[in-house]
Parts: sequence; structure tokens; C-alpha cells
Amino acid sequence: MAVKNLVIVGGGPAGLAAAKAAYDCGERDILILERENELGGILEQCIHNGFGLHTFKEELTGPEYAQRYIDEVAKRGIEYKLASTVLEVTDEKKVTYVNATDGVVTVQAKAVILACGCRERPRGAINIAGMRGAGVFSAGTAQRLVNIEGYLPGREVVILGSGDIGLIMARRMTFEGAKVKAVVELMPYSSGLNRNIVQCLNDFGIPLKFSHTVVEIRGKDRVEGVVIAAVDKNVNPVMETAELIPCDTLLLSVGLLPENELAKNAGVALSPVTGGAVVDDNMMTNVEGIFQCGNVLHVHDLVDFVSSESENAGKCAAEYINGKRGADEKVTVKTVKGVRYCVPQQLSRDGNFEPLNLKMRVSNVFKKVELTVTCDGEKVYSRKRPVVAPGEMENITLNSEQVRKLKTAKEIVISLEGGDAK
Repeated sequence: MAVKNLVIVGGGPAGLAAAKAAYDCGERDILILERENELGGILEQCIHNGFGLHTFKEELTGPEYAQRYIDEVAKRGIEYKLASTVLEVTDEKKVTYVNATDGVVTVQAKAVILACGCRERPRGAINIAGMRGAGVFSAGTAQRLVNIEGYLPGREVVILGSGDIGLIMARRMTFEGAKVKAVVELMPYSSGLNRNIVQCLNDFGIPLKFSHTVVEIRGKDRVEGVVIAAVDKNVNPVMETAELIPCDTLLLSVGLLPENELAKNAGVALSPVTGGAVVDDNMMTNVEGIFQCGNVLHVHDLVDFVSSESENAGKCAAEYINGKRGADEKVTVKTVKGVRYCVPQQLSRDGNFEPLNLKMRVSNVFKKVELTVTCDGEKVYSRKRPVVAPGEMENITLNSEQVRKLKTAKEIVISLEGGDAK
């Protein structure tokens, strides 16, 4: 059995950033396992700009951003294997993978970082009536077809869901000569960034229909049209409002699911809200020595936030291997009154009070609210926000004194106060 100090599952932006940080913390025995034929993950097909503003203070395309980290990994001589599919990760940190060169290999690791990314929610998960004709694609699949394979999925398009990939593909399909007839969103608000609504829809006159959904797909061999309808407050279709939009293509941008089959098999506890692992501020799961970061942990809106979170995971994993961090008593972070979740969900009582970043999402659009963090009833942090929305992640950084109060508290609560928060 092969032996490695640190095995990282996934060679996308999360895995690359984690590897770089672990190396810079002194860990040299690192192996990255990537199932695709190149490093970079999903960024390789994201040819639009807007990446890197936080990390590199300049605007990059997805492949350019990925290349920055690929170059850093190459500069450090970190070992990686491509076209290598991980079959199993155990709670004993045994990682089994397969590829065409090595066959089936099991590696005993001292620490494992799961950076597996996420997958798109498929049509079967949302139960749209209709035949299984050609022309129904997930937005990410359409993105790969256009940007990597050089194919145009269709010429008259309706997009269901206003996630960032769907919004970006509305613009991309328009650039390629297709007519995007509408973006249809079930909720009364977008699940994507506001800047993408402006730049990808408004700038091209593409209508965005809130509180609507697709109730039927017409066409047997190929999509011929979709029927959309408004939904009531319980998100049930109001069939009296149904209308047919002729089209040959339906793109689905209906959510991303963290790729957590390996984590479940290893006994990692998952959050019912995020779909990712429950982690502490060291990015460690309930299984000692198994860490998680990136979109497999929770779906991010900016890759810059993935990188910073993953660098923390790599640093903590390296320190764990060297005996500087371990499994300690935890205090749980509770989220109430409009705050849907917070990552990390727990803080370790390890005596480490260095500044801490908390990431969270709200459950609805709220105006004129105050985001607060309290411990044992004492407010230790607050920030007024004119508006918060589910599509934009809230980031707060606590200083060392605030972290000390949280890690020694019995109860930590994050909430929205004032305005229309409930």
C-alpha cells in the first residue's frame, strides 16, 4: 500500500489552492488526484471574465485564474495524477483510486482534503412533464458544448433558473447567435449575482420572469416549446396563467449539489442545509484528519472565496499532520432570523484565536438589516446592510479578540436584526 502524508481529492481551484497552502506551511508529501485530463476543474470552461478581483486584484477569465494556481503547483513540484477517479475514502484515511496507468491503487494518508466540487441538479430532480426529446441541457453542459467542444446546443432558448451559470449562458448563447426568449425563475428573487443580471440579461434585453416555472416541455423528438406559468406563494403553478413559448432548447440552471458520495462513505456528517460537510474553523470534518473545502463544502458565488477558504484548509491540514492541530471540543454556531447557514458550523476550542472568516447566506431578500454575531447574549460583531439576498454570500472577518470571545462562549448566534428580517 502506498503512503502519503496528504492526499487531495480534486484538482480544481479548491484542490490547487489547498495544495499550494499546505506546501507553503512546510508539507512536502502531497498528492492531488484529478479525474479529468487536466487541472483547473470547471474553470477551464468558464471563458468569461470577472475572476480574480479579490485574489489577484485584476480581472481574469476562468482559464487564466486556474492557470495562476496550476503554475504555483508546478513551481513547487507538487505531485498530481490526472484521469484518476477516486473510488473510496475511508474513515481511516485510506484513499482508493483508479487510472489507466496505475490500475487500482490504495493510498494510506495522514490527512485527506476533499475538494470534489459540485454537480448540477438534473431534470429528473424537478419533475417537469413532457417527453424525453433532444434539446434539454443543464446550463453547465451547454457551457462545455459551446466553450470547449464548439457546438451550439440550439437557436431558440428558454432558461429555467437564474443561477449564475444560467445567467452567464444567456449572454453566451446570445453571443453565438441564439435567441434567448426568457429566463424563468421559480422564486421572487434571483439565485445569482446581481451583476450577472445586469451584464447578462439587462444589457441584452433578455426578460427575467420571477415567480414562474416551466410546467411542460412540448415536442417528441426535439423540444418544440415550453409551457410556463406563474406560481403562488406556496410555489404551486397557477395554470390559468400558463403560456407557450416556442423554442428548440431548454437550459436548466436549477441548483448545484455538492459531490459528497465519498464523504458519506467515509462517515462524514453532512449538513442538511448546505449538502456539504459540517466543519470547524480548521475545515476539519467530524472524521479526524479529513478536511473539506470549496464547492463540495458549500456552493460559492465567487471562486476567489473558494481559494481563500481552501488555502485555510491546506494550512490546517499541514498543521494537523505535524501535530499542531487536532480534534478538540467544539462550540456550535447557530443561525436564526433570516440567516440560512454559516460555514464553519463549529468552532474548535483549541486555544487558537487568530482572525477568522465566516461565510453565510440569507434565506430571502431583506432590506435595511443588521447582521449580528452574539455570544452568550453579548453582541461581538454587527454590520448594517442596505440589502441582503440569497444569491450573494455574506463574508465577515472577526479579529482575534472577537474570536477569543466566541471560542470561549457557551452559545454563538448569528442573525439579522431590524428591517424586514423575520
